[in-house]
Amino acid sequence: MCRDKNNKIKMLVIEDDPVITEFLCTGLKYEGYDVTSKTTGEEGLCALQQATFDLIILDIMLPDIDGFKVCQRIRNRGSDIPILILTVRKEITDRVKGLDSGADDYLTKPFSFDELLARIRALLRRTGKVSKNKKLQTETIVLNLETRKVSRNGKGVDLTPTEFRLLELFMRYPYHVFTRETLLNRVLGYDYDGGTNIIDVHISHLRNKLGDRPPRLIRTIYAVGYAFYPEETSV
Repeated sequence: MCRDKNNKIKMLVIEDDPVITEFLCTGLKYEGYDVTSKTTGEEGLCALQQATFDLIILDIMLPDIDGFKVCQRIRNRGSDIPILILTVRKEITDRVKGLDSGADDYLTKPFSFDELLARIRALLRRTGKVSKNKKLQTETIVLNLETRKVSRNGKGVDLTPTEFRLLELFMRYPYHVFTRETLLNRVLGYDYDGGTNIIDVHISHLRNKLGDRPPRLIRTIYAVGYAFYPEETSV
């Protein structure tokens, strides 16, 4: 099992689109992964010779050599590192080609960050490198990652998928100040083209459903965004 000195799972992102790269790296780092990014196939292959990684996220349409060939070259070296391919190509023949090239999974763009994380966890489970923890909780809130259910003070709270994602992010990183832009990218995806005020709406609904009264659990940080202040946190 590969870990760095901080015991983090190490990922290599090979993607030339700066918007998607920033979206991936920011989100994955928030999830606790150690992320290295490269913009070409050759740079990615070079990085694999210089360091050891637990998983690769690989774009197909790279500026030098395509992701299929990168994948083949990695497998030809005898590496069994999990590879998740990202691409705008939705044709079945391209998916088959990607899997035949040695990839372990295939995700088409645009994609939700939640689905990406689920695919990553599934790949890491096969290698025994994923956390077994199924719940996040504070003194009054329990969030079950497996059943997607939430309760406060023992009573169920019915959340929408977006509200669930917001609460999960807050509970994973208590006291961390998230900008509206970061929350927007994390819960609605990098391709969402609406305004950031939609986050304020979702936060308002989440607070109401949790019965979040002053002093709030989800606090507004003036001119910045939001942060979660739990009574007592265990992860």
